[in-house]
Amino acid sequence: MKVRMSHRTLRGDIFVSWKSPGDPAPGSFSYGVDPGTYIQLLLWNGTRPYWRSPVWTGIAVTTNYIGAGTVIYTAVVDTTEEISTAFTVSDGASPTRYVITSSGEFQEISTAFTVSDGASPTRYVITSSGEFQVVSWNGTASAWATIDSWPGSSGGSRDGYCGAYGYCDVMAAACRCLDGFEPANAAEWSDGRFEQGCRRKEALPPCGVLDGEGCLPMPSMKVPDKFLLEGGNRSAEECAARCAANCSCVAYAYADLQSSSAKGEVSRCLVWVGDLVDTQMIGGRMAVNGETLYLRVAVAAAASRGRNASKNALKIVLPVVASVLMLTCIFCLWFCRLKDKGRRTNSTESQNKLTASNWNEMGQGDHTEDLELPCIRFADIVTATRNFSETCMIGRGGFGKVYKGTLDRGQVVAIKRLSKNSDQGAEEFKNEAILISKLQHRNLVRLLGCCTEAAEKLLIYEYLPNKGLDTILFDSAMKSVLDWPTRLGIIKGVARGLLYLHQDSRLTVIHRDLKASNVLLDAEMRPKIADFGMAKIFGDNQVKADTKRVVGTYGYIAPEYLTAGVFSVKSDVYSFGVLLLEIVSGVRISSSDGIMEFPSLIAFAWSLWREGKARDLVDPSMAGSCSTDEALLCIHVGLLCVEDEPSRRPLMSSVVSIFENGSVSSMSLPTPIQPAYFTMMEERRDDTVNTRNTMTMTVLEGR
Repeated sequence: MKVRMSHRTLRGDIFVSWKSPGDPAPGSFSYGVDPGTYIQLLLWNGTRPYWRSPVWTGIAVTTNYIGAGTVIYTAVVDTTEEISTAFTVSDGASPTRYVITSSGEFQEISTAFTVSDGASPTRYVITSSGEFQVVSWNGTASAWATIDSWPGSSGGSRDGYCGAYGYCDVMAAACRCLDGFEPANAAEWSDGRFEQGCRRKEALPPCGVLDGEGCLPMPSMKVPDKFLLEGGNRSAEECAARCAANCSCVAYAYADLQSSSAKGEVSRCLVWVGDLVDTQMIGGRMAVNGETLYLRVAVAAAASRGRNASKNALKIVLPVVASVLMLTCIFCLWFCRLKDKGRRTNSTESQNKLTASNWNEMGQGDHTEDLELPCIRFADIVTATRNFSETCMIGRGGFGKVYKGTLDRGQVVAIKRLSKNSDQGAEEFKNEAILISKLQHRNLVRLLGCCTEAAEKLLIYEYLPNKGLDTILFDSAMKSVLDWPTRLGIIKGVARGLLYLHQDSRLTVIHRDLKASNVLLDAEMRPKIADFGMAKIFGDNQVKADTKRVVGTYGYIAPEYLTAGVFSVKSDVYSFGVLLLEIVSGVRISSSDGIMEFPSLIAFAWSLWREGKARDLVDPSMAGSCSTDEALLCIHVGLLCVEDEPSRRPLMSSVVSIFENGSVSSMSLPTPIQPAYFTMMEERRDDTVNTRNTMTMTVLEGR
């Protein structure tokens, strides 16, 4: 592939992305030589620079080993003069010598990308999302595989991401201020918003007062954009003098540009007279491609940098010494533990068997092989959540925290981060990832991907702006937005979601933790069941199961599960009945407000229903929009769902049928049986015996 730019017309080859992966119409991103400088490549998003290459050093050919025997050769030729360049490369076999000869008749500069002999077919692609990819054909998989890409998902590699006078530390994947500068807005900077960039710590002295200023060198930098080329083959001292003589100059670089022309003339002096934008500290193995950038700062800032250098040296030495001591201690511990390796091995094998047993007991041993779940890079998640900023946190629980984030393509997501100290959460993480990846229903929350890098465990979901049902339903100031049609729609949606889990999906799933906070609402107030960490999978012929570990939320847990550890689809039906009564009444199951002397909402609802006052259970905040017949039907169904005996509870298929059939009335349904609470109260009254208090009190007094 060849990218050219004419010196005469300032026009050149422009490569344009597709509009979308399936639409070959011209997209937003384009790639070509920078017409302003000729010595860098640009990737534009519309008319704005999106990514910029380092400046060309004048080296005619560079090589980059990609892998699998493939070497990328990048050749740059400036045909303003006749060029004859010879170079030798090796791709693991015998060295090969290449010669490029061009005449000056074309008056252009060009960049050519080629691959080594014997390499797989290779393509260069600009994606619709603004990524330049090198893809190679994988014969084994019969598919194109991405072997290199840029600028990547890290925000710091994009043009101007770190703001004016800020730079991206590539090795640390973080934005920092240039030496002598500080964040312009410290609060926004700490939250991961770098648009305002940095400002000087000390103002420059008035123009012409040279004693009050100095230059700070910053090595291994990809120099900023918008530089000026000082003509002539100047020395380093001349370049520094040119900057000092210009009151508008804020920085200069004596670039490592090597002449490839016949005359050997090239401009090596770069100066900047405006804000320094799109700077990177390359570092590491790429440091050879970096330049030393000289910043013009006040003397006080330069002196401060010297003091900081001494402190930094101490910061380096102390950790090295501490690391050596730590490694010594680790070796001693390892040597001591090596003696009882046999005993520990047996213990480990036993634990592994127990873990595998638990995993199979969860019903997932037969379903993990075909798990298909996209993996999202941890670096992308860090960027999306502004390094897990507290301002992005939208929820928390025993498992960890939930953050709102924006991915690279602008997609807003909810990111569930498992706490590293939660043993129970690790099991729930696997459970939830496997289950939701196999379930697809409009009333179930959608899982978009996961991440298990760097000992992290994260699940990425679609973001639902109205959050959990409980945040609105039980808030006296907000519950009015839930009128009766909205509440009835939520009830029906949750019922359809449970029916899918119990009967219509390819797996029979028992949720085991259905409650108001696990019903999320989208922008249209449509419900989606979430949090499958406690869920269980049943076999085709399995009706119920038992466990010694009861999980869930008290108030929503069915009696047979709470007392005997037995659960089935009827356990979810009980939880649904509690949720239904909460939605109609606007009262939390565990609340003592609004239910008089009764111990729970269930007992209160049944008492009203028995006395013919069920309509008094309806939330007063929706009195104007409520249909009395529909509300009474919902209360009746709710009381049937919370029957103490599982066999008397309806299946979710029956519940959905009742709600979908508009002709069904409360009079045609079975009569609910009184809850165990009333039976116990009557037994207590029958067994009551009145006795006279014979207790006496002795008062001790001194003689």
